[in-house]
Amino acid sequence: MSTLNLTLLTDLYELTMMQGYFKSGKKDIAVFDAFYRKNPCDGGYAICAGLEQVIDYIEHLHFDADDIAYLRSLKIFDEDFLAYLSNFHFSGDIYAIPEGSVMFPREPMLKVVAPIMEAQLIETAVLNIINHQSLIATKAARVCYAAKGDGVMEFGLRRAQGPDSGTYGARAAVIGGCKGTSNVLAGQLFDVPVLGTHAHSWIMSFTDEYTAFETYAKLYPNSCTLLVDTYDTLKSGVPNAIRVFEEMRKAGTLSKNYGIRMDSGDLAYLSKKARLMLDEAGFPDAVIAASNDLDEYLIESLKQQGAAITSWGVGTNLITSKDNPSFGGVYKLAAIQDEKGNFIPKIKLSENIEKVTNPGNKTFYRIYDKASGKIRADLICLADEVFDESKDLKLFDPNAPWKKTRLPGGSYTMREMLIPVFKNGKAIYHSPSVMEIQQICNREKASLWDETKRFTNPHEIHVDLSQKLYDMKTALLEDMHTIEEGE
Repeated sequence: MSTLNLTLLTDLYELTMMQGYFKSGKKDIAVFDAFYRKNPCDGGYAICAGLEQVIDYIEHLHFDADDIAYLRSLKIFDEDFLAYLSNFHFSGDIYAIPEGSVMFPREPMLKVVAPIMEAQLIETAVLNIINHQSLIATKAARVCYAAKGDGVMEFGLRRAQGPDSGTYGARAAVIGGCKGTSNVLAGQLFDVPVLGTHAHSWIMSFTDEYTAFETYAKLYPNSCTLLVDTYDTLKSGVPNAIRVFEEMRKAGTLSKNYGIRMDSGDLAYLSKKARLMLDEAGFPDAVIAASNDLDEYLIESLKQQGAAITSWGVGTNLITSKDNPSFGGVYKLAAIQDEKGNFIPKIKLSENIEKVTNPGNKTFYRIYDKASGKIRADLICLADEVFDESKDLKLFDPNAPWKKTRLPGGSYTMREMLIPVFKNGKAIYHSPSVMEIQQICNREKASLWDETKRFTNPHEIHVDLSQKLYDMKTALLEDMHTIEEGE
């Protein structure tokens, strides 16, 4: 995966459009926005992830001899265009939301300002990378929220849709809040904790359960979590685990990192019974870990039932985001630069109001309540707009502009969310480590209201337009309507 040239990781129409631009001499500087329209899982927010891989992709973007030979074999590309591709490199600017950031629908996750051919080429790969990792990071954040501070381990590699999905999905899951992953390759590539216990096959390979536990405990005394549900959780598994823990304590080898894991049965009932047994035996600090097709909803339910589980292993439903397996990121043209350097706004119309794009060269600001530090709203505006936090700020719903809010000056703070990543084709942003991004994400999640984090009917954080951008959009819509009437 690390050596694969991803230049042809694109849809064919990106290349045919490129050739069309090339043949027509179209070298305009264009602005494209990558954004999404709906939060995953009907939630109140999403988590941005994948930027580091986007940077790596752009930095290594080139057409080698094999790429050119393959494109030539398709017999749809002319030699002068193939010669152009042979010397291709990205020369534009890119702005993006930092990884780990909370984000909301319709605001730019990433903005590209580049010659239109270059901006067009990178569309597919950028969306592929950001859509996938943002989806899994968001799912992980939801799972970790349900766990209420308990550790969550990602261990869905065997159920992921291929090696890339399993490995980069693990990266995203750690960003979203998981304490580690079972994926050893992800641990090596991204320097994240790798975690795991043992399988039922380990128990079954021995003559009896106790011997299997005893052998494992001798091998791994500093990380001894025993799987207790191979035969009978309460009559065999937990008693044998307790016996081994007693022997370890007597020998002085019992560490702080020990406990049991359950992978089947009524987890609420079994965990409460197991907790009583462990406590009565003098092991109140033994971890009770659980797995078995968990997701945020089941974890929330188990918590409400008083389950005594303190560590959660989440696999299939996390690594595939099973209930919401795709992230709807899109990439739309927003402006074209004219000969004087001015950006001419472009807008996409649709009968579906959610699909009408926001035009122009834009950025957006996050508005925080100064007293609580919580997010009040996000404000999309034109890139050259400036705001004064000491003055009152008027916000309104762009779909219902009569709904207005006034924030008194001094009661709020603003932060521009898009940061420069590439300048003139050169990367100027260095990605933090995955564990550092996780800390960023934790701070970002803390800025959300609890009502926005809930799973049912979450409170919506409003994404508003500045008056200047709203007026521009309205004028373009009016112009389009006038043209249609004239026709």
